[in-house]
Formats: sequence, C-alpha cells, structure tokens
Amino acid sequence: MDQNALTRIAEALERMSPAPLDAPDFAAASAFVWHVEPERLEPVQDISRVDLDLLVGINRSRDTLLENSRRFARGHGANNALLWGARGMGKSSLVKAVHGALLADHPDLKLVELQRDDLPSVSRLLHHLRNAPHRFILFCDDLSFSHDDQHYKSLKAVLDGGIEGRPENVVFYATSNRRHLMPREMIENERSNAISPSEAVEEKVSLSDRFGLWLGFHPCDQDEYLAMINGYCAAHGLDIDSVTLRGEALEWQATRGARSGRVAWQFFVDLAGRQGIALR
Repeated sequence: MDQNALTRIAEALERMSPAPLDAPDFAAASAFVWHVEPERLEPVQDISRVDLDLLVGINRSRDTLLENSRRFARGHGANNALLWGARGMGKSSLVKAVHGALLADHPDLKLVELQRDDLPSVSRLLHHLRNAPHRFILFCDDLSFSHDDQHYKSLKAVLDGGIEGRPENVVFYATSNRRHLMPREMIENERSNAISPSEAVEEKVSLSDRFGLWLGFHPCDQDEYLAMINGYCAAHGLDIDSVTLRGEALEWQATRGARSGRVAWQFFVDLAGRQGIALR
C-alpha cells in the first residue's frame, strides 16, 4: 500500500475518532457554546440578553429561578429547571438574564449552551465541566422529542448522571413549549396503541419529572404587554406620548394576533427604528 493511501486512511480514522478536546480556557468568557465536529467550547463575548428588571409578567418564575441560581452559584443545593409554556414569554431570556444578574457577585458562574441535536455528546461535555474550577449553568433551548427520537436517553446523563452522578458544579436549565417534552397527541396515540398503556410513554414522560423545578409561562394580558413596552422605552430613553404609544402598541399586537414578550419587543424595535434610536 502506497504512502498516499496510508495517509488517507489515517485522516479518515482521525475524523471518525478525533483527538481529545484540549482543556478549555474558561477564563476567556462568561458564556460558551458547545459545538461538535470538531468538539469544542466556543467563547461568547457578547451575550444577547436583556436586564432582569425588564422581564415583566413572570415575577414568580423570575424570582424562583434567580434564587435557585444564586444558591447554586454559592455552592449550595440547587435543582435542574424546566421552563415550559407559551411561546415568546421570556423563557430563554430569563435564563440569560439570571446569569447576567449574578455575574457581578459570582464571576466564576459560566453559562454553557447545548443544542438539542448535540445531546448525544453531553457525557463528553460533562467530563470537561466536571474537572473545571467553575460552576456551570448548562442551558438547552427549545427542548422537545418526537416518538422515535432517542436523544432523550442522553439527557438522563445530565439529569441523573449515571454511576458518577451529575457533576456537583453543573446545573441544567431547559426551555420547552411542552410540559412533558413531547406532543400531547403523541402521548395519547402511544397510550391507545400500546399493549400496556401505562408503560408506553412512561419513560419519556417521566423525563420531565426529573427536573426539580417546573416553571410555567403563560400568555400575558394587555396590561402586562403594555408594561413590557413601557419598560423598554424607559430603559432606552425613548420619550413618546403615552396615548400614541398605547394606540400603536395595541394596533401592532392586533396585526400579530397575539400578545407576548416577544411581540412587545418586536414592536419596540420597530418603534425605536422609527425614532432613530440604535439598540445595543
């Protein structure tokens, strides 16, 4: 076999089994994104988030997650958390805002984002986090599973940790539109077609039971929607007549057919653009 063929074989084997990830430099940033192929923790210098005080209408969830995260940052007991419910009501924004609010007092608290499709690699990620002298909020946004999706088995490595247990310096926060992480109609369909209905979906449904905190997010009412917009205006120094602001805000939500924190922010972005205000 010639040298070129041996080189190609060696390169193929290296792609199939890449070299171990070098010890990440966690001092490089306060937040990281986990990537695979090749596996690496990429620092995020400019985190897209809003101030905690601007998240209106989710006071109970905000206070609960903040307190849980503060305990964790101090090295005390803390639960994994599932933030579930209505779209656009600030689930992922809350996770990032809580992390930002705690950084001043707890600079060693790191936020690591993990994509749902990368869950099979989570055990290798946990190995790197376990050995680091920092504390980590491991964050997975928009988590859900279909009936033939096996990624949920990898999630158990985070929630239960197997023989080693979940690393003491890692807590897992996930957001989902679904309380049980899979569609309700799929749950009912598997129950109706199974020989043992009570066991058909128990493994998947019970996955959400492994989260110590369930924080529900529900559609906001009109007053909360307007309060969100007023908060954005105050924070960014945008001065506009209150009657005009109310009328335009209500017209905007009517065209969208819904009210939510996301719709409130989208209206404010449009308003700021019309007023010549740059958002950073």
